[in-house]
Amino acid sequence: MRWNLQRAIGLVVLAVCLIAGGLIWLGISLSEPVEPHTEEGVLFGVWQVMYDTTAPTRLQLAIAVAAALLLAAVVTIVESRIATRNRRTLDSTHKPLSPHVVMAETRGVFAGPVTITVLVPAHNEEASLPETLRSLWAQSRPPDRVIVVADNCTDATPELAVTGGAEIFETVDNDKKKAGGLNQVLRQVLPGLGDNDCVMIMDADTVLDDGFLEAADHRFTNDRGLMAVGGLFYGEEGHGFIGQCQRSEYVRYSRELKRLRGQVFVLTGTASIFRPRGLRTVAASRGDSIPGVHGDVYDTLALTEDNELTIALKSLGALLVSPQECTVVTELMPSWGTLWNQRLRWQRGALENIGAYGVTRETFRYWAQQIGIGYGVVALFAYLLAMIVLILATDTWVWFTFWLVIGFVFTLERVVTVWRGGWRARILAALLLPELVYALFLDLVYVRSIVDISLGRQAAWKHVEHQASEPATGGAS
Repeated sequence: MRWNLQRAIGLVVLAVCLIAGGLIWLGISLSEPVEPHTEEGVLFGVWQVMYDTTAPTRLQLAIAVAAALLLAAVVTIVESRIATRNRRTLDSTHKPLSPHVVMAETRGVFAGPVTITVLVPAHNEEASLPETLRSLWAQSRPPDRVIVVADNCTDATPELAVTGGAEIFETVDNDKKKAGGLNQVLRQVLPGLGDNDCVMIMDADTVLDDGFLEAADHRFTNDRGLMAVGGLFYGEEGHGFIGQCQRSEYVRYSRELKRLRGQVFVLTGTASIFRPRGLRTVAASRGDSIPGVHGDVYDTLALTEDNELTIALKSLGALLVSPQECTVVTELMPSWGTLWNQRLRWQRGALENIGAYGVTRETFRYWAQQIGIGYGVVALFAYLLAMIVLILATDTWVWFTFWLVIGFVFTLERVVTVWRGGWRARILAALLLPELVYALFLDLVYVRSIVDISLGRQAAWKHVEHQASEPATGGAS
């Protein structure tokens, strides 16, 4: 089942979305009939259009709300049961990273104080790397070691890394992008690390907020069963309208994780810290219980290596957390073209990852997310199509009180969920239409990814070059 879903996953998600929509339509169509209040119009002088200005009945509303609540409840309950089972299991064969298994094997053994070795994969990152290194050395608990993984660099990245106080590891004949470079350095670094000698993977265009490493150190020190700490990211300043849309999106994501009490969905590649035991177990399990090449920490076939590694760790029973204290500032895409390429890779990678792992307890939430996105795409485009037909077919604007109330509630939700993003984010959310345009853009990315994966089109990784900045002048003391 794991491999059969590779190309079919897009069609599977689409089919489930259409079935869900059909069931809701069936439930509403079987509800109590009401006398409709209809109006007529003509579209393009040919197509006669009839539309109903009557608000949905209470039963119809109840069916729609019940369907949404039932789906949310099912996802929450199943996910909670899966997490509890993984934490409590003593099955060292299938769940070698389960907290109970790890705690039992390490009971009474002191692995020394927590150390943090930071790996910074970098391909022509001379513009952003200096600030990244400065944020590392400025931490209240600085790293013990920083290694810049220079991958096929043709600029001054290696020199700036040394100036910034880091060691250099240059990849050799690497044609597997970021994942391949990290696999090379991890083969050298991991064998010499103890259980408390943690490894941080951090993008070269990311800046840590102060306290990140201190909070992570505290977590690992107090929980021997913890395998990884992921960061919460928010966007850098600038880039106008498209930049604000991305910042608002990241604020909502962080808010959701806070409500879930740090429950990890993706160990972000911007900045995440791993216990060596977790990475070594993943490498040993590749090609057997999880996809990939035996001995590789990262699956080089995955477009989104951070998402894939998260699923791999969860599949092996690992305990992961994203604390509110661990925040980072990450780059934003400066144009619609670069954003399209980034999100297409993210979306395509997410679909391919769950297709590779198939339907398992650990991938249940990821399947639910993709189906939810797919259903949202179908519903939004169907709604907009109906509105366009209505506008073109009528001479006068019709105000629907029911939909005005729904629109107000939706706008209120948009403003509340982005409140921490500041006044610009609140104004953008209150206007509603600009964020709707952004949502439609992301929906188009989703549709394109479904089409590409279903047709077996080759995916590409497109690197974004950054503008030059002043080089770092200092490093670690």
